[in-house]
Amino acid sequence: MSTPTVDNFKNIANEFYKKWNFPNCVGSLDGKHIRMKCPKNSGSMFFNYKQYYSIVLMAVSDANYRFVMIDVGSYGKDSDGSVLCNTQFYQRLENGTLKLPKLSNLPNSNLKAPYVFVGDEAFPLRNYIMRPFPRQQLASANDKKHYNYRLSRARMTIECAFGIASSKFRILQKSIETKVENADHIVKAICILHNGEFVHSVLATAILQSRMKVRTVDTDRIQVKDNGCLTCSVSGTVTLLLVDAYFYFGYKHIKSVYYFGTMSVNIKKY
Repeated sequence: MSTPTVDNFKNIANEFYKKWNFPNCVGSLDGKHIRMKCPKNSGSMFFNYKQYYSIVLMAVSDANYRFVMIDVGSYGKDSDGSVLCNTQFYQRLENGTLKLPKLSNLPNSNLKAPYVFVGDEAFPLRNYIMRPFPRQQLASANDKKHYNYRLSRARMTIECAFGIASSKFRILQKSIETKVENADHIVKAICILHNGEFVHSVLATAILQSRMKVRTVDTDRIQVKDNGCLTCSVSGTVTLLLVDAYFYFGYKHIKSVYYFGTMSVNIKKY
């Protein structure tokens, strides 16, 4: 999943304002517990407050329920706030290496405001993170209630993204019975598949036309052969995860050309 640029963030903010009436919002932020079998010798590190074992998927979504940035693999016992503080994208925001758009005027106003992510009460208040007002302050403050309502509408997109992903990929509705490292890869593959990166894919078309198997695997290249008819030459670890994810989840209808980041897929006659 490529790092968003300033222009990407501006486009996301425009979509949030058009669809959810929240200006200068560059993403909705939340965490999801991914249920898994208790890892060996892990003690209570993965045991969460919901009384099951899990790793945490911390994600940012755009206005169309697509994941923009993700972090996977934190201990289930950790709160959303502490998980966020350990993510790479939070640390890059703190040290200024992940650039957000500069301050801009709010709609129909001369007031300049920063571009922000929106989250719930679990997250800290920062110049680039907005959270709701506490309930104790809402008794006689209609403007704060209105703000909370608008923020909740914008924040709903990440909740919907998690729900859609869980409906598509039913493995998220039960315990993942594998090593933590493999579970991390599965969740990352799900996020890419959810975004539709894999939906327009020649590789997927070839896989769907027949039952393919991974015949040879090395550190840099995979070859997928269809009983001597086709061969798919695939570069990159992420693409391997997508191939594995297909066998795990069983896609039904995919075609066209696939390109992800700096990695490409080439289909040729064997």
